[in-house]
Amino acid sequence: MSSHREAPEISKDPVADSSDLYAFVSPDNPDTVTIIANYVPLQLPASGPNFFEFGDDVLYEIHIDSNGDARPDLTYQFRFRTELRNDKTFLYNTGQIKSLDDANWNRRQFFSVTKVDKHGKSTVLAQKLPCPPCNVGKLSIPDYGKLASDAVAKLKTGEKVFAGQRADAFFVDLGSIFDLGTLRPFEDKHLVGKTLFNYAGKAVNATDKLNVHSIAIQVPLHMVRRDGTKKVRAKDPGAVIGVWTSASRRQVQVRNNDGKADDVVVGPNVQVSRLGNPLFNEVIVPMAQKDLWNSLPPSDDKRFAGFVSKPELQTLLPVLYPGLFDNLAKLDKAKTPRADLLAILLTGIPDGLIDGFQNNTGDVQADMLRLNTAIPPAKDGKENAFGVVGGDVAGFPNGRRIADDVVSISLRAIAGATFPLVDSTFKPDAAATAVEQGLSIKNVSGKPLKSFPFLPLPFDGFDNP
Repeated sequence: MSSHREAPEISKDPVADSSDLYAFVSPDNPDTVTIIANYVPLQLPASGPNFFEFGDDVLYEIHIDSNGDARPDLTYQFRFRTELRNDKTFLYNTGQIKSLDDANWNRRQFFSVTKVDKHGKSTVLAQKLPCPPCNVGKLSIPDYGKLASDAVAKLKTGEKVFAGQRADAFFVDLGSIFDLGTLRPFEDKHLVGKTLFNYAGKAVNATDKLNVHSIAIQVPLHMVRRDGTKKVRAKDPGAVIGVWTSASRRQVQVRNNDGKADDVVVGPNVQVSRLGNPLFNEVIVPMAQKDLWNSLPPSDDKRFAGFVSKPELQTLLPVLYPGLFDNLAKLDKAKTPRADLLAILLTGIPDGLIDGFQNNTGDVQADMLRLNTAIPPAKDGKENAFGVVGGDVAGFPNGRRIADDVVSISLRAIAGATFPLVDSTFKPDAAATAVEQGLSIKNVSGKPLKSFPFLPLPFDGFDNP
């Protein structure tokens, strides 16, 4: 959560697990869009001697839809290759690592970047770009920040890329939410919690001081827009893009048993993970269909629209919090379709519902992270963690920024706070506009950067408990 271990099969394959996706107009370069795809979630920093890495046998992809058909018009593919310098030692590094080509660094990883256009034509943009090492500790890597900065590459075609370990900046109280849907700030109002607690609790960020592996790319805006234009208005359909990420494995893998030769892989790449909007597969899709959802493209998402139109959590909230969601309960009992959620998650919000904002991509229902690229970043210090529902149209569900509280935003939307967008006669419960998980980016121990690749430096193994 947002998409950590969200389906039975991918929970057994963390190297291919798409855990978070961010897309936003870059505050450090507003003529570009930054897209960040996280994989390999919930990493303990002290994990030697086999520290975490990308999979050499996984195809990682970032897809961009520019015309609203839920099919990629632009795809960036990332492939990784691991090299071992010394096969006589068990150590990740045999001394201090002071540069990306330091001889003391034993197990290094490199990656290539390939661009695929809407016609399927592939162009290799870069090869053998170095990933930084995992953050072993201050003795092994005295200046990790410099190493990570050196791993940011500017491509000749105008993109900027990075792939490597970062701190997980996603904040969520996993321990309480999956304990019968408890929200610690409201635990004394919970159906079971009110018999156990006589106070409101303080949320715990379950992902704090854990790392992920991130693929980040910064792309000039005209390269992702429908007509390749540099200037568009926020109300123009061509201003909006849809973004999702995926991970795929080859269809067949034959393992060798001599410990020497590489395994044999044959057949086409088969998608095993994807991610658009945060929490979609996690909370919307039923357990029995989560693996199926991970295998399908967004263009097939019409089959999941019923779960968006009447989400299970909408039925649970009035039961779990008696008396707090009575209006939501009436809406649920009437079986009224949630046209607001269908718009937010599957088509984008059309022009005219929110002043100065739209991120609609048309009639095709597809789970994509939709971003209106003509809306500039909020000024530094003026961002609202509740994004659009907090009056900040530069935030989620208009793309997703690092500090956006997507859990609380989603809770408020499902609780009915956004239903007046499509039915002005509906009055949301007071709890719908107050419910939240009780966390913010301040509960992330690492500090996000103000420039690319934005995610905080990874926590190191030496100092991490």
